Amino acid sequence: MVGRKKGSTSLTPLEMQIMQVLWRDGPSHVQHVQTSLAPENELAYNTVQTMLNVLHRKGRVERSLSGRAYVYSTVASREIVLGQAVKDFVERLFGGSSEELVMSLIKSRQVDPERIADLSRKVANLDRAEAKGGKNE
Repeated sequence: MVGRKKGSTSLTPLEMQIMQVLWRDGPSHVQHVQTSLAPENELAYNTVQTMLNVLHRKGRVERSLSGRAYVYSTVASREIVLGQAVKDFVERLFGGSSEELVMSLIKSRQVDPERIADLSRKVANLDRAEAKGGKNE
């Protein structure tokens, strides 16, 4: 089995769950993150602390001392981190071809062609709004 490269900045599923808590709730102590992950994950305090330290080493969170405990906060926005994760995913599984990803979703019936057409219209509207310098909801 091929493992991750040492020093990899890609996120494991648990690391991503922790990031989701921090994006949703803002800067947090270990105990808050641990409580927020329950009941899906019954993780020990030390496990959550270790994972936050790993995220800190990866440069994904920063920490500041508040009293005797660290408060952790994300370094990058949700959109940036998820965009990087999707790019890595497409690169690893589809040779960098987003078209192959879309075709795979259609072939596996995870998304239908009508939904793709709807999304295409939304993208076109977004592009037009950006060209005009405005925002589209």
